[in-house]
Amino acid sequence: QVQLVESGGGLVQPGGSLRLTCAASMYIFRIYDMNWYRQAPGKERELVAVITSIGSTSYADSVKGRFTISRDNAKKTVYLQMNSLKPEDTAVYYCNAAGIDYWGKGTLVTVSS
Repeated sequence: QVQLVESGGGLVQPGGSLRLTCAASMYIFRIYDMNWYRQAPGKERELVAVITSIGSTSYADSVKGRFTISRDNAKKTVYLQMNSLKPEDTAVYYCNAAGIDYWGKGTLVTVSS
């Protein structure tokens, strides 16, 4: 049974930073590519960052150079370090295991002065 629990969101001023955490419960976490998605109010969910099972990473153009995805297989955890935040980064952020149709509750990030 898969469970993904996101945390670390909050209110931050433009230019600030946040670190999101996704705690996973799947049996063999290390074999999964892991994704961070976000969904802003009134918009479709979009893919923000990917980290493969071997640690390769990729990012949406809108966050490239500002966000960093990482993972700790021993802790079954994925992180999203977000720097230089902009108001347009405001959204609910979700993590997801590639190929598994399960979504947690997400964590809300609000970037506002």
